[in-house]
Order: sequence, then C-alpha cells, then structure tokens
Amino acid sequence: MAIRWIDVSIPMKHGMTTWPGDPPFERVPEGQIAQGAGSNTSRLTLTTHTGTHVDAPWHFEEDGRRLDEIDPAVFFGDALLVDLPHVESVSAGDLGGEPLPARILFKTRNSELPVDAPFQTDYVALGRDAAERLADERVRLVGVDYLSVAPWKQDGQATHHVLLRNDVLVVEGLRLAGLTAGIYPFTVLPLPLEGADGAPCRAFVGLNHQST
Repeated sequence: MAIRWIDVSIPMKHGMTTWPGDPPFERVPEGQIAQGAGSNTSRLTLTTHTGTHVDAPWHFEEDGRRLDEIDPAVFFGDALLVDLPHVESVSAGDLGGEPLPARILFKTRNSELPVDAPFQTDYVALGRDAAERLADERVRLVGVDYLSVAPWKQDGQATHHVLLRNDVLVVEGLRLAGLTAGIYPFTVLPLPLEGADGAPCRAFVGLNHQST
C-alpha cells in the first residue's frame, strides 16, 4: 500500500512563533525579476532552533555529539504517536506499561495552537521523570509539538540534559493536529549544518495500513 506523506513541520513565514529572545524569522528579497534582476533570490534570518527543528546533544552538552555526527538512520523509521490531550506535563506514568519503541512523538494540546500565536509559557512539555524513562529504555528519538521538550524555565534544564547526554535526538515544533494515536512511518530532514548544535528541519508522518 502506498504511503501518503503528511508534512508536520511549521511553515517558515513572517510572524511565526519563535522562542523569546530569538530573532524573528525573516525572508528578505535579494533579487527580483520584477525589478530587473535575472532571478528571484532571498536572504533568510533565523536561528538553528527556529520552527520545527532538531536538537543535537551539543545543544546542552559541551562534550555531546554535533549534528553532523548523528547517525542519519535515526531520521527514518516507525514512530509511536502518543496522544495526551489533557495533560499539563508529560510524566513517566503517561508512557504506559509496555516497552518503549525507538521513536516516540507526543501530541498534546500544543498541536491546536496556531503557528503564529504569541509564545505560550504554559505549553505542555516533558518532566524529568519522563525523560529518564525514555533514556533508560534507550529511545533514540523524541518529538514534541512545541518549541521545547522541557518546561518553560525548568530548573537546571533537567529534561534536555537527561535526553541529550543519553544521545536521545530531540525534534521540537511538530504539528500533529489531526493525527490519532498509533504507529506511523516518520522522517525528519534537518539541514546539513556542519558542527551545529541543531538545525531547522522538515518532518513527515506517513499514513498507511498501520495508522490508526
């Protein structure tokens, strides 16, 4: 059965939600055919953590792997989508009693927020105990539907540290509205930035006979 791929990335556009203190996303024309240029070109202003993006371990761990040191196999494979519409924080108990797969995506009320909404400090994130269980069970990739896997101003950034020092790749800023709980083919394609702490990416969920 053919897979229908659904883009679950944030469109990169003027006014999109960004992390407080980060520069706003900009796409400024550099050349325009309508103004006599030979082609249309643009200049972008953004950070490595704008919109849907990947956190490499080096983002929070000084001795952690940088983006180009990550095995690209982690970017492709089945992922379990966990739907938690009513939680205020994801805890270890929300992960169920079964062994965890290599890739997990968390859909929460965050997925209902517009991509250009004012930044929300009360977004749903993963608590330290959830991060510890993910790391203990050797999960390889965690995806969340807001701009951080960790709660706003979390003391010591425990969630990030637990995941990244255990080489759990983090994908932040997914758009999972309209998807139900289940197992899906998942692909994430970060920009190939050498030596980077992370990178914007496109991410896709596949719909096939396994989806529920």
